[in-house]
Amino acid sequence: MSADRAYFDWNASAPLRPDAREAMAGAMGVIGNPSSIHAEGRRARDLVETAREQVAALVGASPAEVVFTSGATEANAWALAGWDTIFLSGIEHDSVQAPARNAGARLIDIPAGLDGVARHDALAPQVSDGDALGRALVTLQMANNETGVLQPVADAVSLAREHGLSVHTDATQAAGRVPIDFTGLGVDLLSLSSHKLGGPKGTGALVVRDGVTIAPLIAGGGQARRRRAGTENVAAIAGFGAAAAAALRDLEHITDLAARRDVVERGLTDVAPECFVIGQSSPRLANTMCIAWPGKSAEALVIKLDLMGIAVSAGSACSSGKVGSSHVLEAMGLSGEVAKSAIRVSLGLTTSDRDIQRLLAAWLAVRGPRSVGSDRCNTGRADKVQPRVERIPEGV
Repeated sequence: MSADRAYFDWNASAPLRPDAREAMAGAMGVIGNPSSIHAEGRRARDLVETAREQVAALVGASPAEVVFTSGATEANAWALAGWDTIFLSGIEHDSVQAPARNAGARLIDIPAGLDGVARHDALAPQVSDGDALGRALVTLQMANNETGVLQPVADAVSLAREHGLSVHTDATQAAGRVPIDFTGLGVDLLSLSSHKLGGPKGTGALVVRDGVTIAPLIAGGGQARRRRAGTENVAAIAGFGAAAAAALRDLEHITDLAARRDVVERGLTDVAPECFVIGQSSPRLANTMCIAWPGKSAEALVIKLDLMGIAVSAGSACSSGKVGSSHVLEAMGLSGEVAKSAIRVSLGLTTSDRDIQRLLAAWLAVRGPRSVGSDRCNTGRADKVQPRVERIPEGV
């Protein structure tokens, strides 16, 4: 980042890792088509297969289970195609919500609580009659992109297995930030994005468990064992693989981010005691915080901070250009005031003390002078979280 900017939007896109940049630069000089059998083609194929091994290693899968896509949005759309029934929560990313709604399937809601956790146990009464569900899929993200709250995927898998349901997880935000064991977890399908972990934009993967049959989303060629046609984007895939290898190597340092995240949270709430952190009581990604400032507009906060050289976001980067409150926070049962006031601050391993100081200084400038009596400590921040009537899961 430039000296006059501080970047706190790693969940939208992480800076390109040097390893990925180097891998891409080298791959761009390889002229062969990876489907050709001559030496030039084999060289390109070797780059693709090396990257496949690196991505598989990051998530504990077999290389043969990794299918490269144009990104997690494509992977999610592919995973959700062709089902009779789909169980999903309102806290899922738009790239899961939209294909689920367009799939022509029966949708069954998995409610989420004020803690940001999807209530997987609400599945039980809905799956008692498996025959009525047809081909059924449970889709549950591994970590929420706005709150960072980790979701009970393993528990959902256990329940789904009892009733013959398949399971998909969108691991876009979790990959490279928490250890993932695809084999041990037992999900059937897992979506990944390259640029969230420091690889290039425009590539990702769908990990398909060995033995799971999934119809091709794109037909017309023999690539990817006929699961996804089209000549591979060799340079981007090579960068993805290098970023995955670097992310796996850096996993041991990720927990250090939690301490830095906590410093930021304390600093922001000290400056403005009326603010509070959403999902703070739940297990979260070490780098992610969602902070609400009731009475403020999230979009206005993003713009003001941007003008002061600070990059944050209002919800998902894929939808933050839209005027309105976060569908994730509304699905958790938070009030409209809170949902419209929350911003996401996400860090990375290169976030510096100087970056944090700049953010806190900008936050102080946004708050402005305090009025007399406004220094009261907000000991009851939970009272800012105004729940709506709890929803009962039902078919849509």
